[in-house]
Amino acid sequence: METIFVKENEQARKWYIIDAAGKSMGRVAAKAASIARGKNKATFTRNQLMGDFVIIINADKVALTGGKEQKKIYYHHTGFVGGLRAHTYEKLAEKHPTDPMRIAVEGMLPNGRLGRKMMDCVKIYAGAEHPHAAQNPQPVEL
Repeated sequence: METIFVKENEQARKWYIIDAAGKSMGRVAAKAASIARGKNKATFTRNQLMGDFVIIINADKVALTGGKEQKKIYYHHTGFVGGLRAHTYEKLAEKHPTDPMRIAVEGMLPNGRLGRKMMDCVKIYAGAEHPHAAQNPQPVEL
C-alpha cells in the first residue's frame, strides 16, 4: 500500500461563500475554519495549506444567544504596563463589525505560521457585497 502525498501547489483550491445573517457565530466560524484548513477534502494534511478560500458575508448580522451582546468580553493588551483593554461585543461590533467573526475563526485555526496563512484564505465582510464574484464562489449551507 502506498500513501498518496499531494503537494500544496498541485492542489485545486475552490472558493466558498457563507451567509452569516441570522446564524450562530460559532457555527459559522467552525464551518469556515474547517474549510480553510481543508478538513472537507480527502487529501487533508495537517502540516500543509490544503484548504479552500472562504468568504463570509453579513458578518455584522450574526446571531448571538444568551445575552452575549452585553456579557461577552474581548481582551487585548497594548504592550505597555497596565495596558489590558476590555471591550464588550456591542462596542467592538459597533466600531469594527467584522472583528468578532475574525477573532472567532482565528481561535479555531492552528497557532503559528500555517494558521496565519489559513486565515489569509478567509475573507470577512460586514455587508452582502464582496469583490470576489469573479471567483464564482459556491454557497455553503450550515
